[in-house]
Amino acid sequence: MKIVIQSQGTLAIYEQIVNQLKNAVVSGELAAGEALPSIRGLAGELQVSVITTKRAYEELEKEGLIRSAPGKGFYVCEYNTDYLREKQLMMLEERLSEVIADAKQAGLTCQELKEMIETLYTEQREGNGGIV
Repeated sequence: MKIVIQSQGTLAIYEQIVNQLKNAVVSGELAAGEALPSIRGLAGELQVSVITTKRAYEELEKEGLIRSAPGKGFYVCEYNTDYLREKQLMMLEERLSEVIADAKQAGLTCQELKEMIETLYTEQREGNGGIV
């Protein structure tokens, strides 16, 4: 699994890590019981601070997605993918509501917003972001 950090993105780096790991769990790319890279290893691979990766892992642990095994590392927990997907959809709806409010404030029509989303979605799918 490869995590891609977008430096120009609106999300903090640790949030990007959290979201991509969640997506990997939901998609089955990361299976229950699978070991994750060490905090230092992931930080080195992504060229980010150890504090950033530690924060991402702490957030995932709080949500019950991963667990730490002292002296061994972090592992993906058994999970309910339906619950996790529902939670992700709720977060996405909240963020989209904010984007819609901003679009309305900028005077965009619904059609203009849809076209913008379709363009950005296509660019992402073609390799310009997300988990690779």
